[in-house]
Amino acid sequence: MNDDAAREELQRICSKLYERDLTVSAGGNMSIRVTDGILITPSGRNKGMLSSSEMVKVSMDGKPMGSGRPSIETGMHLALYRKNNAVNAIVHCHPLYCTALAVKGEKVKSSLTPEGILLLGDVPMVRYMTPGSKELADAVSECSDSAAILLERHGAVTQGRTLEEAYNRMEELEFQAHLQIITEGAESLPPTEIRKIEGMR
Repeated sequence: MNDDAAREELQRICSKLYERDLTVSAGGNMSIRVTDGILITPSGRNKGMLSSSEMVKVSMDGKPMGSGRPSIETGMHLALYRKNNAVNAIVHCHPLYCTALAVKGEKVKSSLTPEGILLLGDVPMVRYMTPGSKELADAVSECSDSAAILLERHGAVTQGRTLEEAYNRMEELEFQAHLQIITEGAESLPPTEIRKIEGMR
């Protein structure tokens, strides 16, 4: 995907995240891998109001390539890309129900439905660290094999081979968090069924 197409796709997904209430105000950051680096959302901008030209290009060693101020979480995105070559897109935002669980220190239980198992798998929780810090980037990168990650008192991260896949995982993660909260105490699917569904991936 060339840079222009990647910018358009990133803008489209940012708008979709905002429309679905998965991100609010200037919260969160989204990125896509391109040939010579990544494109990432700018710092301090409402994701529902971004234009494609505002996306900031950054090299894989963290140097901005052009105008704009990249998200403070650029280091976290780059750390994940470096650890997993199969990942081409990352979505980080603060969906209400995911963040509610993250504030409570409670993991998302993705095994309540088959879709949660298929799209998400186990969702680890990274303990609280200051947003934008190297410590947070390093801790999140340790979960680089996970499709979705919860950040204590902060929000959620999803990864994908495409932006659409990363978006779908965030949407599913928020659905599972909401379901978990409104069906408090509901049991997961039986282990035999979980293994059967995992084999369908």
